[in-house]
Amino acid sequence: MTREKLLETSFLTGTNADFIADLYGRYLKNPRAVDPSWAKVFDELNDAEKTIFADLAGPSWQGELPVRADGFDDSVPYESATGRAAEKTPEAAASEEDVRAATMDSIRALMMIRAYRVRGHLMANFDPLGLEAREPHPELDPATYGFGEEDMDRPIFIDNVLGLEEASLREILEVVRETYCGNIGVEFMHMGSPEEKAWIQTRIESIRNQTEFTLEGKKAILERLTAAEAFEQFLDRKYTGTKRFGLEGGEALIPALEQIIKRGGQLGLREVVLGMPHRGRLNVLANFMGKPFQAIFSEFQGTAAHPDDVEGSGDVKYHLGTSSDREFDDIKVHLSLTANPSHLEAVDPVVVGKVRAKQTLRGDQDRKEVMGLLMHGDAAFAGQGIVAEVFELSHLRGYRSGGTIHVVVNNQIGFTTVPRSARSSPYPTDVAKMVQAPIFHVNGDDPEAVVHVARIATEYRQQFGKDVVIDMFCYRRHGHNEGDEPAFTQPLMYRAIRSHPTTRQVYAEKLVRDGIISKEDPDALVSEWDKRLEEAFEAANSFRPNKADWLEGAWSGLSRASEGDRRGDTAVVLDRLKKVGGALVRVPEGFHIHRGIKRVLDRRAKMIESGEGFDWAMAEALAFGTLLDEGVNVRLSGQDSPRGTFSQRHATLVHQDSEEKYAPLENLSETQGHFEAFESPLSEFAVLGFDYGYSLADPNTLVLWEAQFGDFANGAQVMIDQFISSGESKWLRMSGLVMLLPHGYEGQGPEHSTARLERYLQLCADDNMQVVNCTTPANYFHVLRRQIHRDFRKPLIIMTPKSLLRHKLCVSSLSDMAEGSSFHRVFGETDELIADKEVRRVVLCSGKVYYDLLEERRARKIEDVAILRLEQFYPFPEQTLAAELGRYPNAEIVWCQEEPENMGGWHFVDRRLEAVMNQIGTKARRPVYVGRCPSASTASGMLKRHQAEQAKLVNEALTVA
Repeated sequence: MTREKLLETSFLTGTNADFIADLYGRYLKNPRAVDPSWAKVFDELNDAEKTIFADLAGPSWQGELPVRADGFDDSVPYESATGRAAEKTPEAAASEEDVRAATMDSIRALMMIRAYRVRGHLMANFDPLGLEAREPHPELDPATYGFGEEDMDRPIFIDNVLGLEEASLREILEVVRETYCGNIGVEFMHMGSPEEKAWIQTRIESIRNQTEFTLEGKKAILERLTAAEAFEQFLDRKYTGTKRFGLEGGEALIPALEQIIKRGGQLGLREVVLGMPHRGRLNVLANFMGKPFQAIFSEFQGTAAHPDDVEGSGDVKYHLGTSSDREFDDIKVHLSLTANPSHLEAVDPVVVGKVRAKQTLRGDQDRKEVMGLLMHGDAAFAGQGIVAEVFELSHLRGYRSGGTIHVVVNNQIGFTTVPRSARSSPYPTDVAKMVQAPIFHVNGDDPEAVVHVARIATEYRQQFGKDVVIDMFCYRRHGHNEGDEPAFTQPLMYRAIRSHPTTRQVYAEKLVRDGIISKEDPDALVSEWDKRLEEAFEAANSFRPNKADWLEGAWSGLSRASEGDRRGDTAVVLDRLKKVGGALVRVPEGFHIHRGIKRVLDRRAKMIESGEGFDWAMAEALAFGTLLDEGVNVRLSGQDSPRGTFSQRHATLVHQDSEEKYAPLENLSETQGHFEAFESPLSEFAVLGFDYGYSLADPNTLVLWEAQFGDFANGAQVMIDQFISSGESKWLRMSGLVMLLPHGYEGQGPEHSTARLERYLQLCADDNMQVVNCTTPANYFHVLRRQIHRDFRKPLIIMTPKSLLRHKLCVSSLSDMAEGSSFHRVFGETDELIADKEVRRVVLCSGKVYYDLLEERRARKIEDVAILRLEQFYPFPEQTLAAELGRYPNAEIVWCQEEPENMGGWHFVDRRLEAVMNQIGTKARRPVYVGRCPSASTASGMLKRHQAEQAKLVNEALTVA
């Protein structure tokens, strides 16, 4: 709201304005020059109010305030000037006192109203169990503002605030308490946007924060509560003691979710991506997502959730996702619930990443058609740092998705931990204030209030494109799971829960009292649902899923991975390589780039011209550029990724005078795909999860996440373990995500040396992902293009180099990327040595150490030691490696690595290499390890020690016993 608008609606207009303007002007000059009561008023003004008063008082350059006609000299403290008040006529004094008193009443009343807007939630009735009595808050007490019982019925002018021109204090209190202290409490005064605050204030105050539901609307809410409760109680009867993490106590969630979809659909919403924990998940799947009851009952009986001919480990039923269409008011909204593990809140960034991708696929530039909807537990929302990381993404250019609706199912306990032991803030939702999100607290036993705030939250999201939080206070009727005994640790809470009626019972009794339904109707509705569930239970015995939904929609045309080499058609015709390469080094006329960047571009231009000397960064740019030229989108994100941590990429050029940006990859042709390179916040967990989610929704975009240093990815280990490596096996969800992890021992200490190759290799099984450590720019070029040019998707983990980015030997030619070329999983010997059968030792290695070995062998002129490179660890290239090793029947086989023996590739390669050696019948039967000794730390932090270790392992690898 503009300043002018605030002035228009302020009580400070009209006859009082001049009087108060004079007072405030004097106060600014000398706070002691006004009555202490006025000084107190002015002291407590907020910034917006100070602006209004300053406007009324006039500009500061008006000069010294004159001595007033009433005899008050503004330069004289109030106490010294009071003696002159007696000189005024009685009539003048009475008139001024009346104005002062009336205005003071108005100001004090408005201050109290503002206090209710800020603090009213502290006195609201949230807890259905009533376990904690709320102490009266002094700022909400009329006495704090000088009002007594005798003032309750005196008219006070408040100029349309609360929709009241003039009202008694009693009427004002009734309105503010209904609005801010009922079963709903709103936190919004922390928000920085006057427009958003005014919107919420108007939205709730105009109706006293209550929706008048139609008779049919109230019956619909009761029906949804009955469906939710009947489902949980039916499961409890049929599968007593079986874990299901039921929704009992939070059943109002179901009608709230439906209201979000219904109102959202009216406001342009067409697709919602959901994420939630295990609590209440089965109920949401059944009663909101529309998953068949017989399918859920079948899973309780041990049947797989997918057809028998689809392989995979599967997952427990309360981790599974699904998709469906729901229709309200003839508007269809597609829903997809994202599968997730028991790592609470880990699904959050995955959901918002999927939303962003779906918005891009739809061309939803306003981000109104696709929305994220996240459900949370109270303890997890407050306790898990990933929540704050995801909020941090919400307004950033590369990650914003138009706002997420967060629904906290606040059970007021986490497993056995009560709030006072679980968080330091009053509410679990306080973390949302970091992005100034509005927060609606609501009593879960008042389903109409829950549906009401769900409606407002949806309207806010669609209006402003920002996050909004609903904090539904409820309870958990059973323990953490249905076999748990919660009274061991919370006897008083669970004594109250055992005697507390269900939400359905509370609401049904209200509707009966109000004469909306008959006394018999609630039981009839329960019986109807029991019958329906019993029929589904009988049908579950013969239920079999007839299809898996993993290759539909954007995934149509893709298939499961086949056996074999699976090279993909990654070569690019020479003319196209040159055309794309030429565009990569062009800069617009007059675009002033840094002289260092000009040298980089000049070198790249020479590469294109000569066809030789392509370094890592130029090969990467060609891979991106050729894919873009084919119409494929490319998305790269990570800390400092546009420039590159090692100043190697320079995907975005910066004008040295204006800081205007230019990306050559965005200016290849008019028909190219879209290129995005984003600097991420200093987060690994959330950003990697976001990009993984993006890859789940869009298989035809090359999605890359880059760690600043490879070991930093361990900050996102949950995402790697629970989603990237196992998502396809557990949930039938493919991903083509690429992880770029800088790796290589250059004496830079523990965190800047290793990308923890061993951790990814330990996760490899069931053809779940690919792990490579390329040694040539051309091989990197091909492995990137291979991600798109195959008919399936697998995550790709790349150990990317650091020193090799500029190593004189680590170069490729244009022909290595042109017709007839492809990705090499194993590189054989490249130098001229003695006859193969006379070679005494074969050193098999991977990554940067190859060049250390190669340079040292050439320096020593060794001719009986061959060096092979393993470029792809997994899937392990057994046949290709056998063919290369078979050339050296009399040689011993050495595995050489830079990493300590307990890390790196050794323990993964050891048995596999031994099997290959036995298969081809080499003279040696076991490979020999050469590398650093076992170590607790990944690398030494002392350069001299690092250099000595490196020299030792290179020497040992090249020395034949």
